[in-house]
Amino acid sequence: MAEAQNIPVGSTTAGSIAVAAESTVATRMSAPPSFDVADFPVPHGREEEWRFTPLERLRGLHDGTAVANGTGIKVDFTAPAAVTVETVGRDDARLGKAGTPVDRVAAQAYSSFEKASVVTVPKDTVLTEPVRIAVHGEGGTVFAHQVIELGAFAEAVVVIDHTGDAVLAANVDFVVGDGAKLTVVSVQDWDDKAVHVAQHNALIGRDASFKSVVVTFGGDLVRLHPRVSYAATGGQAELFGLYFTDRGQHQEHRLMVDHNAPHCRSNVAYKGALQGQDAHAVWIGDVLIEASAEGTDTYELNRNLVLTDGARVDSVPNLEIETGEIVGAGHASATGRFDDEQLFYLQARGIPADEARRLVVRGFFAELVQQIGLPDVEERLLAKIDAELEASV
Repeated sequence: MAEAQNIPVGSTTAGSIAVAAESTVATRMSAPPSFDVADFPVPHGREEEWRFTPLERLRGLHDGTAVANGTGIKVDFTAPAAVTVETVGRDDARLGKAGTPVDRVAAQAYSSFEKASVVTVPKDTVLTEPVRIAVHGEGGTVFAHQVIELGAFAEAVVVIDHTGDAVLAANVDFVVGDGAKLTVVSVQDWDDKAVHVAQHNALIGRDASFKSVVVTFGGDLVRLHPRVSYAATGGQAELFGLYFTDRGQHQEHRLMVDHNAPHCRSNVAYKGALQGQDAHAVWIGDVLIEASAEGTDTYELNRNLVLTDGARVDSVPNLEIETGEIVGAGHASATGRFDDEQLFYLQARGIPADEARRLVVRGFFAELVQQIGLPDVEERLLAKIDAELEASV
């Protein structure tokens, strides 16, 4: 297994490190997916899927000691008139259709929620305004389930915005009908003490398109697990992400793209910046091309920019191919320091050091911010990046 990992800035190996090699998909070595929490042993931190996660900071989500309480979270929906928003019970047939929990926290979340929300965009409906879901933590522990479902040939943009303080374990399902197009922007802008662990499941229909943009800034510990599978041929998935990991934060993104149908595409690109003592970012990118998935075209990329001493990055791209009849497959990872030459170039042209630093980091994230396509969200995120940089000066 090739890794770019455990790289403190003060290390002699902290220059630009490129990784592009094949290895067994880690999740294939873990317990089989299950909705039953009893099927997953309590992790101890030595398991492949948990070895980077500080279990003591999960506040009991991993071992069953976390108990939902009455304060919880507040969820507000803003949606065009054509969209249906429902609160449903555990017996609703739409729950769990997009994917099955693959670790103990996701199974605990599925076993423990009482009510779920289902957002439905009818077939042939093209939304001109986004669906906005505001999730605000009010200090409690919550287990949640959410479903976003698009009918055939529908088109929608959904923004899920997480703020406040909470201990949240959730499963979020995206069901994209044949020929439909769904863009999801998930923003994690939690308060400093929040814990957020979630599995995102996307099931992509025939000739359908799914774009995910994950943006992580806040929280004490955030661990997200986006997963993609295909219901039929011709599906396309784009998974983009950006994260800014500050002092003491642990931000972990574990992706899995399962190419289980022929002639489908996927493109993954995540970028992160880190600053401050004990800032820790983890990116795991797993891609599996099954024997039946002939004609697959896939690529995954992770880039990390380490701004200060004391930060650490673990970046592990994994690719498993079970058929030689593919269009293309590749992956890459690179982690490096802030480029002093770029800073010097800008300063030599009269730009102050703080402004030059801001421009370099903005440029690093620019192509991913542009994938959002909503000016108000893009402006807010750029302002957040600026605020993070100013706080470190």
